Amino acid sequence: MKNLFIFSLIASIFALPASAISWWEQMTVCRIDNTKCYSSTGVGYDSEMWDTGSNCRGMKYICSEALVEKSNEPKLISKKDLENRNVIKTDFDTNLLSAADNCFGVRKTTKTGSQVMVNGKYVNVWCNGVLDKSDEGLENGEIVYGTQPTCESLKKDGYIATENGKCFGKYYDTSKYHIECEGNLAPERIIVLNGAEYSNIMHTGPKTETEAEKIFNKMQSVSKSQKAQYFKK
Repeated sequence: MKNLFIFSLIASIFALPASAISWWEQMTVCRIDNTKCYSSTGVGYDSEMWDTGSNCRGMKYICSEALVEKSNEPKLISKKDLENRNVIKTDFDTNLLSAADNCFGVRKTTKTGSQVMVNGKYVNVWCNGVLDKSDEGLENGEIVYGTQPTCESLKKDGYIATENGKCFGKYYDTSKYHIECEGNLAPERIIVLNGAEYSNIMHTGPKTETEAEKIFNKMQSVSKSQKAQYFKK
């Protein structure tokens, strides 16, 4: 009779819809906490890998460039280690997918994408062709890690450090323009040559203050005579 009662109780429990039974009355009361799991997986994830730190299936592939430890290929990294500075370089954002490599870990960038973070500071992304040598190629252009280009170093090839879309570097034909540098990066002036050779300009100009004053006085005299001729009272 006792066995019959137990059987009837179990049968009645399974006969009820799951939503009608309180969780503490169901046969299994243990629940996996999935609040730490990825809400969705896909490109850049391995959905079958078990992440022991978050008790979930699903781990991210992190691009080799974003890893502190040198690697030639992306690696699966746990959620816990994604916050570890000894594992992930702080210059990289592991929430962003690198479309080229199908892994997570892209350099932190400004809104325009024309600057990225290198060693904790933002540096310019230079348009392809501007730099003689670069340390890393990006989607928008190239960067250097150490000493950054200057106005003088850029103007040798006819470039100035102005924003050009999602990168820096605008070309000026040196046969048509002369670039003058005063500051460290932005040019002081860009002079239109109109076909003249800049190196020959001012060769016949005044060399002393006295010569300059003499030329000015002559110009003033001509101006007065012209005014008197064409603008009579």
